[in-house]
Amino acid sequence: MSLDPARATEPSAVAMQWLVLAVAYFTLGLFLIGVFDLLLGLWELITSGTFTDPAAVVGLLNSVLLLLIIVEVHRTLIAYARDEPVVRIVVGAAIIAVAREIIGFRIGEFETITDGLIAAGGFGILLVGLGVAYFVVRYTESQLEYSDS
Repeated sequence: MSLDPARATEPSAVAMQWLVLAVAYFTLGLFLIGVFDLLLGLWELITSGTFTDPAAVVGLLNSVLLLLIIVEVHRTLIAYARDEPVVRIVVGAAIIAVAREIIGFRIGEFETITDGLIAAGGFGILLVGLGVAYFVVRYTESQLEYSDS
């Protein structure tokens, strides 16, 4: 009696797919909690009169970008469960994450100006690299779709 690897790994693959879907629903719950928190934060800004404070607005924008990252993670999980490509989604989420860090970047939070400039340069390199990666993946996917037609 021989063991068929495809049949032997099937229960594991099915279990993993269900776990991925469970995590996708968990991210949906996190998103709903985040939207509620965002609305509370907006209400607090309006009622306190601090909606013109740049730091408060950046904090609110930070929450919005975090929600977008959660959406991208959710999209990644759903695409993975459907056996669809996920690289473009992951790179998009990484771009949002780096943009979130850049928007909240304060050079005064570093011990020295040199440390702040090194961090700023690193963020710039990351953003450019991810932008290039995004367009390479997009171009590659469009070429694959064109060759399949």
